[in-house]
Amino acid sequence: QVQLAESGGGSVQAGGSLRLSCAASGGTFSSHAMGWFRQAPGKEREVVAAISRNGDMTYYADSVKGRFTISRDNAKNTVYLQMSVLNSEDTAVYFCAARIRYLPASTQTSGYAYWGQGTQVTVSS
Repeated sequence: QVQLAESGGGSVQAGGSLRLSCAASGGTFSSHAMGWFRQAPGKEREVVAAISRNGDMTYYADSVKGRFTISRDNAKNTVYLQMSVLNSEDTAVYFCAARIRYLPASTQTSGYAYWGQGTQVTVSS
């Protein structure tokens, strides 16, 4: 069983930056592809970025491409989401998620078995 805990959310002005972290425990972190998702009020949860088990493959939603960077440190059991040039449309609860061991990274919410509690990101204009 994998437990995930996000941190780093908060309030920021438009154009600013934040770095989210997701610490994993209870499993072999390097065996799990990881993803970041977000959910805004009244909207469905959507993928933001995903990363393969060793970090050699990444995926980004079109809306964040060029502004967000996903990375992982398997020695620290942590996945990161560096967010830059934030705008009001980035306001949401951000979740990290892990796939079942050894499966490739996925952009589908249903493809992830383990979820964190989420961290709020609020961007004010």
